[in-house]
Amino acid sequence: MPRGDLFPDIAPFETGLLPLGDSHVMYWEQVGNPQGQPVLFLHGGPGAGAGAVHRRFFDPAHWRLVVFDQRGAGRSRPLGELHANTTSHLIADIETLRRFLGIERWLLFGGSWGSTLALAYAQAHPARVTGCVLRGVFLGREAEVEWFLYGLRRFFPDAWAAFAEHVPPEERHDLLGAYLRRLTDPDPAVHLPAARAWSHYEGSCSTLLPSPETVASFAQDRTALGLARIEAHYFAHRLFLPEKGLLAGMGRIAHIPAEIIQGRYDMVCPPETAFELAAAWPRARLTIVPDAGHSALEPGIRTALVAAVERFRRR
Repeated sequence: MPRGDLFPDIAPFETGLLPLGDSHVMYWEQVGNPQGQPVLFLHGGPGAGAGAVHRRFFDPAHWRLVVFDQRGAGRSRPLGELHANTTSHLIADIETLRRFLGIERWLLFGGSWGSTLALAYAQAHPARVTGCVLRGVFLGREAEVEWFLYGLRRFFPDAWAAFAEHVPPEERHDLLGAYLRRLTDPDPAVHLPAARAWSHYEGSCSTLLPSPETVASFAQDRTALGLARIEAHYFAHRLFLPEKGLLAGMGRIAHIPAEIIQGRYDMVCPPETAFELAAAWPRARLTIVPDAGHSALEPGIRTALVAAVERFRRR
């Protein structure tokens, strides 16, 4: 897939491992201009981890980009760990990292679960946020989780059938519970096939047109285990979000500017959620990409995200 609308590949100028307590250690990196405007990249999932391509949404001459892998994800340790892994822990981890790096305020950039975490962090620490660039909005509500587990079969019946058929027929009324039992089984012969099936399903539904590259990236064992196990854990606990949900807290961040990028044919996180968020956010600008699904790497989404970041650069 050509990605000429992104900035060139770039290596970090600094990386590290930050102990968080509760046996967790966070991988983090800084990319671009050490004296630049700070921006924090929040990966999706929960549990997907960040990759080198995510650095390329930002002009390295201008931005001081901070990337980290959330608890249990990517290069953070231990992989797939569920103990002391909640949204509140992740918000606290972001603050730990901000203080460690000596950053006063930063722009938040996140898609899918990354948009959820950006909203949760901004509502907890609005004084630390200069703005938000969000993509494929997910608010973590029960109906959104049910859509992922069951509703997607209306558009991806083949992918959903493979997902459901990984568990016996008598357990398919509760796919989340069935998968969570397997994903938390200590035997790799049990949890790895379940992780691959879960992640293959999500990857298969994430693009407008079939993308073997996207599916392959989701299905790699390390990515699959972190993504599937942590995602199922969070889904089973209502994403560890406030009882009244994130929309109820929008008053705390009404003054913060935002860019919301949404694929018209996003099946993982359907557009109605982005519309609801934009309606509740006076300073939000909503951009609907007419020929895209969920993935940040679809051509129209990539272009819109880079343009949104550049608008913040010019503010």
